[in-house]
Amino acid sequence: MRETRGEKIFNGFNIALMIFLCAVMIYPMLFVLGRSFMLEIERAANPLRIFPRVWDLEAYKFIFREAVTIKSSYFITILRTVAGTACNIFFTSILAYVLSKRNYPLRNIITTLVIFTMWFGGGLIPTFLLYKSLGLVNNFWVYILPGLISPWNLLLLRNFFMQIPDSLEEAAKIDGASELTIFFRIVIPLSMAALATISLFYAVSHWNSWFDSLIFINDKKMWTLQLLLREIIRNANMSDLMDTDSITSLPPTESVKMATVVVATLPILMVYPFLQKYFVKGVMVGSLKG
Repeated sequence: MRETRGEKIFNGFNIALMIFLCAVMIYPMLFVLGRSFMLEIERAANPLRIFPRVWDLEAYKFIFREAVTIKSSYFITILRTVAGTACNIFFTSILAYVLSKRNYPLRNIITTLVIFTMWFGGGLIPTFLLYKSLGLVNNFWVYILPGLISPWNLLLLRNFFMQIPDSLEEAAKIDGASELTIFFRIVIPLSMAALATISLFYAVSHWNSWFDSLIFINDKKMWTLQLLLREIIRNANMSDLMDTDSITSLPPTESVKMATVVVATLPILMVYPFLQKYFVKGVMVGSLKG
């Protein structure tokens, strides 16, 4: 079927628009990546250049060899993301499965309480006092337990579970399957798209979090990578994050900041493409029923 003149113009405009948007999105990433390898002299002489003529690794050497805090923060952030996402998915899926049962007597009450937490919070000071009384201050579990179940993700997953035909569960019960067997061997395999989508939501949230580390953690060894990145950007001279003996070997501050951004964002960027295909399917299917 031949395209009309108007369709050709429209398609050409769409292609040009998509190319422009891609360039706008990709340019900042390439700019940061190139600047992290650029020498101070070249950066001053060419403020808009993306890729350096001479590739310098001093900023990355400083981050991984001298700034020990970076390594511990990397470990804490990875551990938080992996363990936190696993706990989030486990408890969110269990509660979502329970709330998806229309014959469960407390279904509406619990759902209302969950929605209530989306609208109202206790405030920062009461929250801090509560966490302190529970022994969560300066404790790794402060990264996981307070946000164990996200109300939004819970409702999304509950709506997804409600679309699974009841006939599948009825057939399984006739064969003698228990609720746990139905959940783990029928419901979970049928919900992989939604679980992958919510897993990415949780993982990105854990990876990017820094405020809870700022408020509830005093030990720098337990800081998350994002909080350390914030401190590096705030303290241009890096004096608070290294030994005084290493000040003379400090690479250009701008290169260190750019390299830290690359180090902080690269792992999550590598994971995202493998789960991106589940996004549309998981979110759209889970939003059809309320």
